[in-house]
Amino acid sequence: MVSKAFFMKKKQKKYYVVWKGKNPGFYETWDECKQQIEGFPEPVYKSFKNKELALKASTDGWEYYIGFDERKLNFSAEDRKRIGDPIVESLAVDAACKGNPGILEYRGVHTGSGREKFRQGPFPEGTVNIGEFLALVHGLAYLKQKQSKVPVYSDSRTAISWVKKKRVKTKLQRNYKNEKLFKLVERALYWLHNNSFDNKIIKWETEYWGEIPADFGRK
Repeated sequence: MVSKAFFMKKKQKKYYVVWKGKNPGFYETWDECKQQIEGFPEPVYKSFKNKELALKASTDGWEYYIGFDERKLNFSAEDRKRIGDPIVESLAVDAACKGNPGILEYRGVHTGSGREKFRQGPFPEGTVNIGEFLALVHGLAYLKQKQSKVPVYSDSRTAISWVKKKRVKTKLQRNYKNEKLFKLVERALYWLHNNSFDNKIIKWETEYWGEIPADFGRK
């Protein structure tokens, strides 16, 4: 009998480059990369699927690679014209959840440089959708405080929908472990109902641009 594992898609190996961290350089595992960025103020790093490209990136400046994905090398002229490139002067938001529900974090970064602008968590119990929603609202509030009208990128259609409808629809049951998180959701909804904003919310085209710059690199 053939096991189910036989049919599972093999996870592609990733390589990591740290431009700003404790010890900048090229790393072959996420754990090695994580050691260089945890606790470091405003780290700049990125994952690659191509080892040769990652090695080259480790000696180049981060400006050439943040927001860049190997798949862009294979874009046709028609694809590039139709999809375009991400707006560099913008904010990108994302969330990471270890399990779903599970330990949750979210953050926002400057799209062009990957520089972290805010981060929240870890929360002991949450879902990806809630994290993506909170990241998006936090980003909008952050930009309003800065009087900035740059757009916000999110790769979550659900989070974008919740923000536009000003309503959260989650199956996560409220309990003592996630009480703090639900209070943040309530604050976010209150902010949406009592504030206006001029920032465009744009869906990040992961298929064409690769992972959103705010991605935690844990996939």
